[in-house]
Amino acid sequence: MSLVLNSFILLPQRYILNLFCTNIMLDLAQRIQAFVKLGDFFRDYIRSKTGNAPTSFLTELYGEFDVIIDQAGRNNGWFTKENVHFAIVSWGNLLTEASLKDWMAAYSVEIDTPKKIAIIMAGNIPLVGFHDFLSVLITGHAAVIKPASNDTVLLPFIIKILEIIESDFKDKIEINKGQLKEFDGVIATGSNNTARYFEYYFGSKPNIIRKSRNSVAVLTGKESEAQLQALGEDIFRYFGLGCRSVSKLYVPKNYDFSSFFEAIESYQPIIDHHKYNNNYDYNKAVYLMSEFPFLDNGFFMVKEDQNYASPIGTAFFEYYISKADLEKKLNEEQDKLQCIVSENFVTNEVGFGETQNPRLSDYADGVDTVEFLLKT
Repeated sequence: MSLVLNSFILLPQRYILNLFCTNIMLDLAQRIQAFVKLGDFFRDYIRSKTGNAPTSFLTELYGEFDVIIDQAGRNNGWFTKENVHFAIVSWGNLLTEASLKDWMAAYSVEIDTPKKIAIIMAGNIPLVGFHDFLSVLITGHAAVIKPASNDTVLLPFIIKILEIIESDFKDKIEINKGQLKEFDGVIATGSNNTARYFEYYFGSKPNIIRKSRNSVAVLTGKESEAQLQALGEDIFRYFGLGCRSVSKLYVPKNYDFSSFFEAIESYQPIIDHHKYNNNYDYNKAVYLMSEFPFLDNGFFMVKEDQNYASPIGTAFFEYYISKADLEKKLNEEQDKLQCIVSENFVTNEVGFGETQNPRLSDYADGVDTVEFLLKT
């Protein structure tokens, strides 16, 4: 025994520390590589659906992933297989070594003491809380997750995959379906009503509390058919339930909606989804009985309204007189907006068809989650 101890004495102190601490806390490079491998799994899983031979070392879990996705759809009727697959493809495209390193290069990711960060997730679209989950773990903190009641199976399965890839994450992730008690900071996403609740209970802790936001598109009447068709993706993806989904159109006076309706005709099969169809029928009945003027193509309606949040199956619209007036209005109300879809209209605009393809640095509500975590 003395020979072993003496051999350690001959080693540099830093090397001895590394021998004992390797499995205690992952460094940034290790955390990045774990998520790169998760991205590999996502991409290979989707490739397997198109007949390509899978290459992931976790191919035996593809069948279980199929079952989980089906279960997610039964638990939440809005979580169609197509939309879940879209979310997986999106994250597969983001979780690459180049993207993750470029994202983290903007920060000095050094924390003295890892904290426990509670993440209260919304359940409106598949994997809507994954960016918060990724941000907490990539910065070296531990995640205490409170999932939405209608989205309880997708993330736990992905966590299982991540812990197979990197077992040291097992001590960094907790799923809590009860009352949150032990945590050092909070990231909570919800509506304007739940935000008041969050502020009351979590206001004493470092926090990011997100309220309702919506996305808009600014049209000039000169858009191409391809641009208007791409706008349909911004409107219909996830049935319009995301904060990045376009719910309102700003159009010039006397705008002719016929080109818009012609361009989005390819999205007509959305009416076959029973929940969307029920909402569309209900809202159309309300408009008719209330004698509200609206335009309708049989599966989608546009209605003049000053509000941002429109019902499912509807986009509100509002006329604008000048670019300067509209730009001023949008700047004044930016706390209500997530994305502005336009072409050469405002800074930080999003291109047509791109709202559901954010970059890792496109933070919800414009609040830098990583910066918050590094200062917590």
